[in-house]
Amino acid sequence: MQYFQALKLGQKRVADAREYLNKLTDGKAMPALALTDTKSNVWKPVGEENLYAFVDESAGFVLTDNSGYILALVDNSGASKTIVQGVTKDQKEKLEKIFESDNIPKFEGKVILPV
Repeated sequence: MQYFQALKLGQKRVADAREYLNKLTDGKAMPALALTDTKSNVWKPVGEENLYAFVDESAGFVLTDNSGYILALVDNSGASKTIVQGVTKDQKEKLEKIFESDNIPKFEGKVILPV
């Protein structure tokens, strides 16, 4: 796939994921990655599927604040399409119930966050 085709498709998937997450978080979702890193010259958009993941320092990330978790909607490879920072434990528990009722699976692998 050509770079601009992959980017355009990835941006649409990011926008769709962000729109969904904004509804749940009062507009706090930020866009993340539109392309996956294939470590080659092959351009690939993020996947269409949405899975959720909560990231904290135990996952190996150094968070810049102490306000809890980063919530990410990711594809099957763990590429984050949209993120929300500063999610508290109470918010995390409420969001997990919403994801379960919306049939959004939990991602169990390594989350790829934007730098």
